[in-house]
Amino acid sequence: MISFPNAKINLGLSVIACRDDGFHNIETLFYPVPLFDILELVKSSDIKTKFTRSGIVVASDYDSDLCMRALNLLKKDFEIPPLKIHLHKNIPPGAGLGGGSSDGAFMIKMLNEYFELGLTEQQMENYAGILGSDCPFFIRNHPRFAKGKGNEFEDVNIDLSGYFLLIIKPPFSISTKEAYESIKPSKSQVNLYKLSELPVSQWQGKMVNDFETVVFKKHPILSEIKSNLYELGAVFALMSGSGTAIYGIFKHEINPHHHFPGFFCHSAWLT
Repeated sequence: MISFPNAKINLGLSVIACRDDGFHNIETLFYPVPLFDILELVKSSDIKTKFTRSGIVVASDYDSDLCMRALNLLKKDFEIPPLKIHLHKNIPPGAGLGGGSSDGAFMIKMLNEYFELGLTEQQMENYAGILGSDCPFFIRNHPRFAKGKGNEFEDVNIDLSGYFLLIIKPPFSISTKEAYESIKPSKSQVNLYKLSELPVSQWQGKMVNDFETVVFKKHPILSEIKSNLYELGAVFALMSGSGTAIYGIFKHEINPHHHFPGFFCHSAWLT
């Protein structure tokens, strides 16, 4: 069985408050985008499961990979035989694009289908929530307003089909832990849920990412990328999540490699 775990972008992100459990309360809008990893699993005749990776190098060891953590989580409740699992990484880590979270969530969905476990979407979201705060989003995988730790959802009516998406990431990453340690939570001055009802052309200056304030100070190149995207005609541009990826939403196609040589670039029409 093969699946294609996709990335997400954050259409705004507000860090509201620190929580007693060490996490933060946030408000954000998740939007799935067509940048994909490739995840394959088959039954194995070996005694133990074998997990391999290719593509973009990931720093974590195999046991801590969210694919393996998802498998081990479900094995606590279900009989799952040894498998051969291969993950090809196209989504860069430390970018705020949710690649690892998507891999873990898609592993849960694949195991549920492959072994006919009978899990509902809500049950799969519950398992995904154990893996990480934004993992549950990728179970249903459609635009949603998120609050709490990023795992309390409401559906939103956002449709970016017909727009051209450009994602730029410089050759360095930021860990989620590092980003949250640098930010000062505060009550949001905007209502992201209501802002999502506005046309994309009215988002600039209203829909913001709180992490930009602290991350741009440490890495001014990110601010330059965002400014360049607007100069190229982006209708809206923002840093995604707490990572280093900056995206632009355009009405026309852009050749990213001409404008951002040496950076990770991904572009696609949204459908």
